[in-house]
Amino acid sequence: MELATFGRDWFVILLMTGAAFLMGMTLLSLNLIMAPSKPTAIKSAPYESGMPGVVPVRPRYTPRFYVVAMLFVIFDIEAVFMFPWAVIFDQLGRYGFVEMLVFIGLLFVGYIYAWKKGALEWV
Repeated sequence: MELATFGRDWFVILLMTGAAFLMGMTLLSLNLIMAPSKPTAIKSAPYESGMPGVVPVRPRYTPRFYVVAMLFVIFDIEAVFMFPWAVIFDQLGRYGFVEMLVFIGLLFVGYIYAWKKGALEWV
């Protein structure tokens, strides 16, 4: 790649980044200048369906919610590892098949462990 072309490419990227930043700042500034702002205590109060809030705004989640979410992410990421294996399955042969059976077996053991510990119970 020629140095002049390389510099021109970066100049275009810098120019577009600067234009995006300038546009964002311009729109934010116009909002501050032109938008009406008359805050009152009533306008600042929490509002939901015409009734004042009676429960805390942020409900408390049990740790079980986070455990289930982490288990989902773990098993979801493990499923992603199966896609490249499926793409080159023919090239791997019997060795690749046995390795994937071991991998799925380990996932199954982890699933059974989480199940026995009660991590999948939604309360």
